[in-house]
Amino acid sequence: MSDRKIYADATAALDGILTNGMTLMSGGFGLCGIPETLIEAVKVAGVKGLTVISNNAGVDGIGLGVLLESKQISTMVSSYVGENKMFAEQYLNGDLEVVFTPQGTLSEQIRAGGAGIPAFYTKTGVGTLVAEGKEVKNFDGEDYVMERGLTADVALVHAYMADKEGNLVFRKTARNFNPMMATAGRITVAEVEHLVEPGEIDPDHIVVPGVYVQRIVHVPNPVKHIEQRTTRTRNQVA
Repeated sequence: MSDRKIYADATAALDGILTNGMTLMSGGFGLCGIPETLIEAVKVAGVKGLTVISNNAGVDGIGLGVLLESKQISTMVSSYVGENKMFAEQYLNGDLEVVFTPQGTLSEQIRAGGAGIPAFYTKTGVGTLVAEGKEVKNFDGEDYVMERGLTADVALVHAYMADKEGNLVFRKTARNFNPMMATAGRITVAEVEHLVEPGEIDPDHIVVPGVYVQRIVHVPNPVKHIEQRTTRTRNQVA
């Protein structure tokens, strides 16, 4: 019974739930904590016309960058895309629709969607292009713009550890966006580095309860890319 959520590989974990034109959420921050193995499986599946909600679009050739290269993404909902030349080219050529969103607003949109909250008000973006076409309401003498909660057909997340019931633990920066996206997907698929038996995770360490996770694929020892590397010459000691 405890193995019912476990799939042999990423392709099997996505079997039957990917369709053209669907909305995907993809967790992580930069290249940290991205569900890279699941993204590769989406590429292999060949589904197109995807709307992808993610903090960023990876970099050229890594993460969501591979889905941009294969032109499977038609719309990106993101807050930062400055590391991806392919993204810029497709946007400027009119091949990619972009919904730029302030990072905190995007995070709250996803959290709200997962909590069943259809909309909320925020001061962020008032008086800017972000607020165009949206309802603005005054509370206590201050203007706030209404933002809609976000959900997805499928959420792809990366976790440091999970048990076979889908209880998830995240590590450091990889905790960004993954937990709230896990709650906001109609179906959530998690790739996990360490898979343990139920009861082996301290309940106080569980970030996302297994009730939100429908499918799990074990990906031990994943490649962890560095988005930007800055070095300096080590001082020589006489």
